[in-house]
Amino acid sequence: MSRLLYRIGAGAARHPWRVVSGWLLAALLIGALASAFGGTMQDSFKIPGSDTQRTNDVLQDHFPAMSGTSARVVAHTETGSFRSSDFDGVREALEDLTSVSDVPPVALSEDRRTAVLSVQYDVPVTEFEGSEALDELESATTPLVDAGYQVEFGGPVPENAQEVSSHAEMVGVAVALAVLLFAFGATIAASLPLAVAFTGLAIGTSGVTLLAAVTDMSTNAPTLASMVGLGVGIDYALFIVTRHRDNLARGMSVPESVGQATATAGQSVVFAGGTVLVALTGLQFSGVPDFATMGYATGLVVLVTVLAAVTLLPALLGGLKFRVYSRRARREGRFESSMSHSPTAARFAQMVGRRPVAWLVGSVIALVALSAPALGMNIGQSDAGNEPESSTIRQAYDLIEAGFGKGANGPLTVAVELDRVGGEDGLRQVEEDLSNTTGVASVGAPVISPDGTTAVLTVTPQSGPQDEETADLVEHLRSDVLPDGAGITSWTAAMIDLSDVLMDHLWLVIGVVIATSLLLLLIAFRSVVVPVKAALVNLLSVGASYGVMTLAFQTGTGTDLLGLPGEVPIPAYVPLLMFAVLFGLSMDYEVFLLSSVRESFLRTGDSKASVVEGLASTARVITSAALIMVAVFLGFAFDPSVVIKMIGVGMSAAILIDATLIRLIVVPAAMALLGRWSWYLPSWLDRLLPRVDAHGAESPAIEPARELQPVA
Repeated sequence: MSRLLYRIGAGAARHPWRVVSGWLLAALLIGALASAFGGTMQDSFKIPGSDTQRTNDVLQDHFPAMSGTSARVVAHTETGSFRSSDFDGVREALEDLTSVSDVPPVALSEDRRTAVLSVQYDVPVTEFEGSEALDELESATTPLVDAGYQVEFGGPVPENAQEVSSHAEMVGVAVALAVLLFAFGATIAASLPLAVAFTGLAIGTSGVTLLAAVTDMSTNAPTLASMVGLGVGIDYALFIVTRHRDNLARGMSVPESVGQATATAGQSVVFAGGTVLVALTGLQFSGVPDFATMGYATGLVVLVTVLAAVTLLPALLGGLKFRVYSRRARREGRFESSMSHSPTAARFAQMVGRRPVAWLVGSVIALVALSAPALGMNIGQSDAGNEPESSTIRQAYDLIEAGFGKGANGPLTVAVELDRVGGEDGLRQVEEDLSNTTGVASVGAPVISPDGTTAVLTVTPQSGPQDEETADLVEHLRSDVLPDGAGITSWTAAMIDLSDVLMDHLWLVIGVVIATSLLLLLIAFRSVVVPVKAALVNLLSVGASYGVMTLAFQTGTGTDLLGLPGEVPIPAYVPLLMFAVLFGLSMDYEVFLLSSVRESFLRTGDSKASVVEGLASTARVITSAALIMVAVFLGFAFDPSVVIKMIGVGMSAAILIDATLIRLIVVPAAMALLGRWSWYLPSWLDRLLPRVDAHGAESPAIEPARELQPVA
């Protein structure tokens, strides 16, 4: 593959504007197609095999008016002077809104200070774009505001309409640019990784939009794809630009330098991107379609980014020639790489190599200590009660809890198929059984479907939606109270089922991600030891990131730093999603570091010296890449979504840990202990594995260095 990449890189450098024009044309074409024919992101909210899914299917078939999303209008007055006449016109206005199927009579709290109008839609929440539905609610309830009521909005519709901030990406990009400027000392060289990343992101996300036209794509898919695409795009380009500048400093011509950089660093980029892609395939086995689509979207962006790194970037390097250096360096003819050999890293690697056991044990203890808080991770569902107190959805949540009780924020919808429970007599028995169940605060009057086959009951728990008692109540109702033909749905029940399904599939996802990553590394490095070691240290890194995330979101100090009103339960899908993504990203640095170590080992046969040389030659560039990735991910900690905050904090912690404890200590110490055994491969397996040059060893020979003349 390295010979192929050499020809691609050198050819692109010799004919740069053809390649650049091709990418520009592709970006415009795909962007135009996405604008004309692309779909909208839409969560399927399907949880195959769950009681929630079965109940939703019943409602969709027999009671479509009750199968859509909902919203709540909460009106509050401190005086207690509630007037029912104030709500008559408002209720009629709400009934006339787009896709509204029902607005039941107003519910009034016992103290007559809080009133709630529930708005039922017959479409899913993703049918609404931006804040259009919330804007309609605000317009319809203007008379209540004019009458002196405090009006707040809760439920899925207002929650879905929260503004998505672009500050997260911008913070990360600004820090990335600063790191690149410091590393290269040249504005043009610093801008190239950003150009490649944004190109891959633009084309990749346009492709995701086109996919959304033919299949459901999760609304969170673009955010995750942007987060990962920006990070890997900048990093991959950084590695190739650095190798190119090294080659120029050795006296190569521009096309040859670009070709060699693409054949070596570009080869590592291909395998690093491959590890991310195979790790993302693990989401296919999560048991939840929405998470599979997140993997597809992110994988598409990563794939386009890799292609841009090995084709578009070489063309840009060829067109810019020596402008990857500063004007002063070109004028004086000083072509040096600012990130080539690191004497400090070499000395540190030698120090670790002299006492590998002590360093290895100490670092593993530190990683285990960081992972320990994850044992107390509170897996649950975050909701409006975890949002900032200034938001309308949080104020609606608090007003409902104060006026109607904790459980009113998480009502359960019970759908009863009348022919399966014995008709009206069976329905009355279901009502009675529900009312007599411990933990149930109230049971609403049944609503019969237009075809007379299905009844819907609203059950209000005594406990809140995040309380463990609510999950226990749902399980008790399903297993011991409700007969066949009756099921439970609602947002609260769906989150409970989602957690159960994901936890049931967790080990399958872990197994698939580890197995596929092991196979790819086995082929790349032709060693059975290196992949196993990589998997073990990456598990330590992921575990440590879980611990940091637990400390950040489930301790008072952490939530204060993040500006959250209190501790937040971590949804089950966040650790699962992070595992698949982080395992792939952690392999990136493993591939880049070990590729350099392997090159040195193949050249010298000295296992210990190759570790020192490999770490010394990659330490600066890996550190710079890690700083960029941490900045990109940490920028998402400023996102208004609590879940995006979690993913951003967890991923940035994992990359920081991976680039310090793992790459600087654990890997060198382990390889120093293993020696030549690091590259052990049974002969029978050697014959079975395909021959792939993952390190550029087969790339065309480097011609002798030539003295470069100053370039104006």
